[in-house]
Amino acid sequence: MGNCCRSPAAVAREDVKSSGHDHTSKKDKANVKKAPITVLNDVSKENIEDKYMVDRELGRGEFGVTYLCIDRSTRELLACKSISKRKLRTAVDVEDVRREVAIMKHLPENSSIVTLREACEDENAVHLVMELCEGGELFDRIVARGHYTERAAASVARTMVEVVQLCHKHGVIHRDLKPENFLFANKKENSPLKAIDFGLSIFFKPGEKFSEIVGSPYYMAPEVLKRSYGPEIDIWSAGVILYILLCGVPPFWAESEQGVAQAILRGLIDFKREPWPSVSEGAKSLVRQMLEPDPKLRLTAAQVLEHPWLQNAKKAPNVPLGDVVKSRLKQFSLMNRFKRKALRVIADFLSNDEVEDIKEMFKKIDMDDDGIITTEELTSGLEKLNTQLAESEVQLLIEAVDTNGKGSLDYGEFVAVSLHLKKMANNEHLHKAFSYFDKDGNGFIEPHELQDSLMEDGDEDVSNIANDIFQEVDTDKDGKISYEEFAAMMKTGTDWRKASRHYSRGRFNSLSVKLMKDGSLNLGNSE
Repeated sequence: MGNCCRSPAAVAREDVKSSGHDHTSKKDKANVKKAPITVLNDVSKENIEDKYMVDRELGRGEFGVTYLCIDRSTRELLACKSISKRKLRTAVDVEDVRREVAIMKHLPENSSIVTLREACEDENAVHLVMELCEGGELFDRIVARGHYTERAAASVARTMVEVVQLCHKHGVIHRDLKPENFLFANKKENSPLKAIDFGLSIFFKPGEKFSEIVGSPYYMAPEVLKRSYGPEIDIWSAGVILYILLCGVPPFWAESEQGVAQAILRGLIDFKREPWPSVSEGAKSLVRQMLEPDPKLRLTAAQVLEHPWLQNAKKAPNVPLGDVVKSRLKQFSLMNRFKRKALRVIADFLSNDEVEDIKEMFKKIDMDDDGIITTEELTSGLEKLNTQLAESEVQLLIEAVDTNGKGSLDYGEFVAVSLHLKKMANNEHLHKAFSYFDKDGNGFIEPHELQDSLMEDGDEDVSNIANDIFQEVDTDKDGKISYEEFAAMMKTGTDWRKASRHYSRGRFNSLSVKLMKDGSLNLGNSE
């Protein structure tokens, strides 16, 4: 079964020492020589390899990698989240892991929360062995299904809010509710939906307020940005998800962190765009009350569950919300393909001087000179070259250009990354790329031209993709993409779904909110 001969401990060791070349800094080497820290004091230190064998990777986060694992005695399939101690650089990081384990043990067993089987620890990593959820992410299933109904949205909303209610009842604020943190237990249509990640959750007492800004920007409540919040923030996040379930886009969206924060603080919710006119007043009423800016007036979990729309969920409309939602959800997964192709085209037009510069950078980062840059090499190389990029942003860039999902870049893909890093996609480059797609030179990219260009990458049937792209990029709806529309698409930020996966703890810690003399809120950098 794949790489089942590699244990979680071995994987953690590989995380410390890369095969073939040691790119570890002097500081990290010094840390490696220190006695290993103990993270969990009340768990067995027996070798995890004695109980489990690990198979393929299922997911990857800031600190941990989740693997499919097999119980040697029962042959049961489970999930093992291995958290490398090397990445626990501060006392706060260590405390976060301890708290995550404590919270998962503290919460009672529930069909809507993934069950922690056991936590164990070895010299290199902490391992959380949990029940396996094989049904995929919440949004992936929506996209695969092709439509979403009010009745189905109500069912998902009920599960989410039941999780919130259980957490709050037991003195826990989740703090990171988002679609990525909900998995289906299995692939069946009626599969239970389970909350899977409590890495940012925290214990609280009634009336206690917190100031640490954590979570993913799109789902943050306004009081989080104001650095004074309590359990009410979980209802806000669930309200954001419900809004997305019903229309396909978040209520507060922008192309930068500052823009997202400002949109949240403004609190203007659009119920006019499609398909909202077709959504019931009951659904809109619940969304409004969950996205109430004042946490004192916001519904509690119990009140949400008592709302008529959820109480009568089985009577909610069971008709598709329309192709708009389907198109938007697909667009978030597919739009990067168009931009990726355009970047590769731009790379072909670069001058010799520009190519030479990038080639030199590629050589410096490709430490083992194999013509391929791994995620680790890119991260390490960019640090040495002083490009102020977070590891999450580097990974996002890799995913944006890596068509094979192999976690590495060849030279051509690296050139596309460099276009982002150096802001080289100027108007001259964009005009050349536009001309590549505009095969007949009439000043517009037409559906068949885009379709032909995308098929050059080996895709057999891209007609639906081309249609989805046109719905989003063709803003004046004349059936063709002008240069202005193409440039606007190329200059927008990464889609919100992909970006939301890469926001981690403290991303907004540099932002603060100031109350101005006129009573307005000013968002700026904190000192």
